Amino acid sequence: MNHNTDNKLAVAPIGKLMFSMAMPAVIAQMVNVLYNIVDRMYIGHIPEIGAKALTGLGVCFPILMLISAFSAFVGSGGAPLAAIQLGKGNKDEAERILGNGVTMLITFSIILTIGFILFKKPLLYAFGASDETIVYALEYLSIYLIGTIFVQAAVGLNTFITCQGYATTAMLSVLIGAITNIALDPILIFGFNLGVKGAAIATVISQALSAIWVVYFLCSKKSNLRIKIGHLKPNWKIIGAISALGVSPFIMQATESLINVVFNSGLQKYGGDVYVGSMTILQSVMQIFIIPVQGITMGIQPIISYNYGAKNHDRVKKTFKYSLYVTCTVTCISTLLAIICPGAFASLFTADTELIALIEKVMPIFMAGIWIFGVQMACQSAFMGMGQAKISLFLALLRKVILLVPLALILPMFTDVMGIYYAEPIADILAALTTGIIFALNFKKILAKA
Repeated sequence: MNHNTDNKLAVAPIGKLMFSMAMPAVIAQMVNVLYNIVDRMYIGHIPEIGAKALTGLGVCFPILMLISAFSAFVGSGGAPLAAIQLGKGNKDEAERILGNGVTMLITFSIILTIGFILFKKPLLYAFGASDETIVYALEYLSIYLIGTIFVQAAVGLNTFITCQGYATTAMLSVLIGAITNIALDPILIFGFNLGVKGAAIATVISQALSAIWVVYFLCSKKSNLRIKIGHLKPNWKIIGAISALGVSPFIMQATESLINVVFNSGLQKYGGDVYVGSMTILQSVMQIFIIPVQGITMGIQPIISYNYGAKNHDRVKKTFKYSLYVTCTVTCISTLLAIICPGAFASLFTADTELIALIEKVMPIFMAGIWIFGVQMACQSAFMGMGQAKISLFLALLRKVILLVPLALILPMFTDVMGIYYAEPIADILAALTTGIIFALNFKKILAKA
């Protein structure tokens, strides 16, 4: 890491430093939401078939999330380790971590592409597709899978740019893809009348441009960490360390895939296509609310990692306190918006009156636990920043696997389809409270062992 970046992370005023690091990450994450959601907005408004096409896209989510989960496995597992090594002054070791991350991402891309191409149709039916929506799901997914390697590179390697302190550069990598996608979607979907296929083509092209930008930067002299051929050879000790820390964010995203399967199959069983379509919209709006918080924690995490590695404990504590305050403020505002204007959010994705009416009914319930989710995000990010793999893994499992999935399976037996919507806020609140308690009990102990 060059002297200016090193000095900034070590001694710059925390408030200003957090703002300079977090804002580009927030902007990048918000634009990334558009990257993913703009397809749904346009598809949902295709004349005559919009609602069914949107539902078809929704049943693809588990696969799309699983692909992203593998990029998070490497990026979120490797980047904090690289940042800690930079804090210790071990640049060569940090570059070895980056090189092994590249090798892991290439390997995952090959396996995921082949596997999902072979089994996509039965998987989509298992994930909640019906005979009326499967055609749209297959149209989108068949093209999207071609770009798996671009997703892995763009998402998985971008964190290695952020961890150096280059938050603005990392933001640009997202902006390039997102702006391209937003521009191409209406042209391909409506201009060339390609419909769902057009949305998928736009996404693949956009992801490819982002990936090229990220790889180019990490190979250039502008980057303090560079991809070097000699570091691509697998080092099992490094891969093990990346995997140990990366398993937590992997599970956080992979379990989103599991949750989608549970939600969609349950909604199809107890309600039908319109209820599956409602979940597509609800989870899209949830992304809009949560992504700013993720951006904040992503921008702040390098500060925690660097200063934890450099044993600047006071800066770690102060950074966490600021992080907790900001994330909780954002999540509280989000809850109010969900309760006050659910219909306005629904209208972004569909003109179908039946679907809008359902969203107005269920969104205030589904989003009722978001207000406390800032606690979970701030604490989880701090644990990741300090390299605490075991605690991060438990917390990742807690909300989704231990709480949300069982609740989504059990509650509908007593409350019919509405039980699936009740499961989310119950799990959110219980998980956040538990995470806060665990953090309070362990934070000082972890710093003392650094």
